[in-house]
Amino acid sequence: MNVGFVGLGKMGRPMTLNLLKAGYTVTVHNRSRAVVDELVQAGARPATSPAEVARASEIVLTCLTNTRSIEDVYFGANGLIEAARPGQILVDHSTASPTTSKQCAEAARARGADFLDAPVSGGPAGAQAATLTIMVGGEEATFEHALPVFQAMGKNIRRVGPTGAGSTIKLANQLLVAIHVAAAVEAMVLGTKAGADPRVMLEVLGTSFGGSAMLNRCVPMFLERNFAAGTSINLLLKDLGLIDDLSGGLKVRTLMGSQAAQIFREGAALGMGDDDMAGIVRVLERLANVEVR
Repeated sequence: MNVGFVGLGKMGRPMTLNLLKAGYTVTVHNRSRAVVDELVQAGARPATSPAEVARASEIVLTCLTNTRSIEDVYFGANGLIEAARPGQILVDHSTASPTTSKQCAEAARARGADFLDAPVSGGPAGAQAATLTIMVGGEEATFEHALPVFQAMGKNIRRVGPTGAGSTIKLANQLLVAIHVAAAVEAMVLGTKAGADPRVMLEVLGTSFGGSAMLNRCVPMFLERNFAAGTSINLLLKDLGLIDDLSGGLKVRTLMGSQAAQIFREGAALGMGDDDMAGIVRVLERLANVEVR
């Protein structure tokens, strides 16, 4: 099967490598050329536009940073929709609003193609290990056809409902991520300031009711003072903006999400936007005059 991939960043690049390892013929495109050249060395075929990827592929996957990038790749000149054809499947792995996913699906259907919104969770480490969670919105038959491709990149793969359902659940996930990171920061700074050993705190809290995936992920980064971005503060702020738009349109209160967003905005204002989301611990450390290390 010929597969295409557009968007070769921290997630798209390792996802593409896993497709190549699984034996797929993969045609790739990215705004910056260096990663395309690297993947060509690994066996991929280069393309000069999303449309060229679409013309070469039965299934086209995208993993893009924001709504504008999605709109450019799908609806822009030499975009995917322009080149889509009957029987083809377009899949968006980006974190997007359900509205954007539905717009892509409608445009694909108008060309006779199918669309799946299939955002992923697991970060760059999960992408590299091919252990991503993939939450898929769209038709059952389309999902089943694309499933072997997803299985080359992830482990927990599920069709979660019709078009837009994948994007909705991913935004719910990101809401929890933001809240849990902010909670881990507050708990660890409080305990450290009070004299507790943060390493012992992690060992105990990580297996207690207060534990979370974000606690176990982020606290080792606090201790090592390693804030190289996996998922950056700016990226999570983008997702929080999508969550705010969704909750506002539905008139659903997301108070804890709003409070978590404030600490991420403070981190970005202090110049930490490109750092990993774990780096927001430094915001509260400054106020408490203590370091979790």
